[in-house]
Amino acid sequence: MKFILGKKIEMSQIFKGDKVIPVTKIQAGPCLITQIKTQEKDGYEAIQIGFAKKRKNTKSLLGHLKKGLADKEYNRYLKEFKTERGDLKIGDKIKVDIFQPGDKIKIVGTSKGKGFQGVVKRHGFHGASATHGTKDQERMPGSIGATGPARVFKGKKMPGRMGGKQVTVKILEIIEVNPEENLLLVKGSVPGARNSLLEITQVKY
Repeated sequence: MKFILGKKIEMSQIFKGDKVIPVTKIQAGPCLITQIKTQEKDGYEAIQIGFAKKRKNTKSLLGHLKKGLADKEYNRYLKEFKTERGDLKIGDKIKVDIFQPGDKIKIVGTSKGKGFQGVVKRHGFHGASATHGTKDQERMPGSIGATGPARVFKGKKMPGRMGGKQVTVKILEIIEVNPEENLLLVKGSVPGARNSLLEITQVKY
């Protein structure tokens, strides 16, 4: 399974013939394999990789990375991907050239935080009519439940904090790979703000 960490750069567009394709530029890797977990020792098989440089390292982090790692430039983000070890070992680098144009991938990121929002923006409520006696109620949620229970049921769509959650987008297509600049051009949009962390995994359908 192919996987890598990256950060969102910006959205753009490319031209292929007479078609315009919206793409997202992602700086993907290089990533360093920092730990390999095995069934015998950890109960499952996974590979941990590091991406980007951390400004200040803690002693616990340096202790975690000292095993066979001379290069500590890839320790800001550490993420695990459940997969078999294969021929990979600690200290190997994963670069963007493992992907090819046309590969189908899924991307996991954190959506943009939008703060406290009302039900119209958060849940798509239509709101009340602006006429026939309505006053200052156009964006109100309306009735929120029966008077009998005298409480609000769990899961009721209400105003609240919006965004800032983990979002997974599946079946995205890689349009272009640029190994010189560690760039991936992915068709469509991906979750998150600029410079936010993305987990990129190949999927097969």
